[in-house]
Amino acid sequence: MTATPRHVDLRTQLETLTTEAFRPELAEIDQLATLDIARLMNGEDAGVPAAVAERLPEIAAAIDAVAARMSRGGRLVYAGAGTAGRLGVLDASECPPTFNTTPGQVVGLIAGGSQAMVTSVEGAEDSGELARADLDALGLTAEDTVVGVSASGRTPYALGAVQHARTRGALTIGVACNKGSALAAAAEHGLEVVVGPELITGSTRLKAGTAQKLVLNMLSTITMIRLGKTFGNLMVDVRASNEKLRARSRRIVALATGAAERDVERALAATDGEVKHAVLTLLADVDGPTAARLLEDSGGHLRAALAAARG
Repeated sequence: MTATPRHVDLRTQLETLTTEAFRPELAEIDQLATLDIARLMNGEDAGVPAAVAERLPEIAAAIDAVAARMSRGGRLVYAGAGTAGRLGVLDASECPPTFNTTPGQVVGLIAGGSQAMVTSVEGAEDSGELARADLDALGLTAEDTVVGVSASGRTPYALGAVQHARTRGALTIGVACNKGSALAAAAEHGLEVVVGPELITGSTRLKAGTAQKLVLNMLSTITMIRLGKTFGNLMVDVRASNEKLRARSRRIVALATGAAERDVERALAATDGEVKHAVLTLLADVDGPTAARLLEDSGGHLRAALAAARG
């Protein structure tokens, strides 16, 4: 196969990226015992949290900006290709059961659509135009936040999403794993978590993927804390959609209030299973409708509703 000028240019770009660097000292890793490879890989992974820690001030600033927009009704939208896109979809899909977010409040866009979650979609990641179309289909507004996620920091789909979002006035965040990335430069909040070359050259589902997962965990979880989706470290907005979550709901109410089991059951029955409402009825000694009104007046913040109930 003859290399085109475009292929040569792309290869040159990749050779400058830390995430793509070849490590000669690992050239015979396939000759090692399995336990030795596992130790090597575990040692590599251990450095990821430290790389994330170096970016905590920038991550915190991004979270505060996201929370401000979401408190006004904005959405959190992840956009990425391949592993990065799958991580965004995963994070978005876990928000409804964990924090009772409404459908579409946290969205994961992956280049190539849902099919790309399980198989490669040829050429999708190379299309910034596809990212623009996907965002337009959402009816993006200035209250929304778009997070472009790309280990290399140059993936056209993620880059195109951030660039287009800025033209719509949306808040933009770029999560990359290389310094001086185009993605971070294009976003208002550039988060470059540099984890170094991978154990397997260019396999950015490894350390880079782990770093991206940690950052996305922070973005969504701490934003939800800021939005009042927790009470302390309890998931008081959990959606009890199965037996495990119903049992968790009862446990959360008990932990938050110290109430006896029969009182917990009574409070949940009186509030249609809404954990936050049940906690408020027990701690403030109010009925279900009053709890609902207090929470609505406080924007869903349980501590504020509790303070208002106690006068």
